[in-house]
Amino acid sequence: MLSDDVTGERFCGKCGFVISETLQDSGPEWRSFSKDGGTDPTRTGAPTSLAMHDRGLATIISPMNKDASGKPLSTSMKSTIERLRTWDSRSKVNASADKNLRQALSQLSTLKDKLSLSDSVIEKASYIYRKALEKGLVRGRSISALIAAALYAACRDTETPRTLKDVADAGNIKKKDISRCYRILHQELELKMPVVNPVQCIARISSKLDISEKTKRYAAKVLQIARDHEESAGKDPMGLAAAALYLSCVKNGEDRTQRDIAEASNVTEVTIRNRYKGLRLDQDTEI
Repeated sequence: MLSDDVTGERFCGKCGFVISETLQDSGPEWRSFSKDGGTDPTRTGAPTSLAMHDRGLATIISPMNKDASGKPLSTSMKSTIERLRTWDSRSKVNASADKNLRQALSQLSTLKDKLSLSDSVIEKASYIYRKALEKGLVRGRSISALIAAALYAACRDTETPRTLKDVADAGNIKKKDISRCYRILHQELELKMPVVNPVQCIARISSKLDISEKTKRYAAKVLQIARDHEESAGKDPMGLAAAALYLSCVKNGEDRTQRDIAEASNVTEVTIRNRYKGLRLDQDTEI
């Protein structure tokens, strides 16, 4: 069976029998005049995004009172366009839920820049917040705390190493408020969160302290042994990574104190000492 993209026919290659006369065109909807040449696979405009209030499908009326050729509009046409702009702005936000969503996504964009997050994490956070809005979880609660909790949940789901304190500091919100909203989201939306791998936290801590690659690899090996011995079960991943890095620095002769690593990882020195004891026993038996 062969297809002719020009005539839109699908026919038999042996006898020439026409099976179908109308085919859906899968090519571009306009000609491509790019300098690189070739076929432009684009069929539509910019992709829709959950991180936008209207998902990127907004109607935009230019604020300039000029037509397509650049000529000024007449007086009657100016008043007509002004009325269209007014109704366009009213139609975009006509309910409290829409206003809530616009404010929340605006704050989410600010948190994205402060925490240096990828678009995939922001899309996931927007999806979680929209689900919470549909179930009425936003009513009576702080928008800032709930969008921060949705962002933290998205970081956990995509295994992005951002702690609750990082999100709280970026949004200038109390950790207690975010954790309370996070528990509500986790329970009501039945979120399934993967267990955070402490190895992913090593790169973040070591980048602040300029630790060598050899030390980082040794720390990852220490964490792997602790995981095999189930020593890491139920413990804070950031605290484990900090203790493994300190143990690796001691082993490789790098001058890093517990306070240095504690400040870089946002955990206490007591946590590092407690985790250090268990990790040292594990690595003494196998490394």
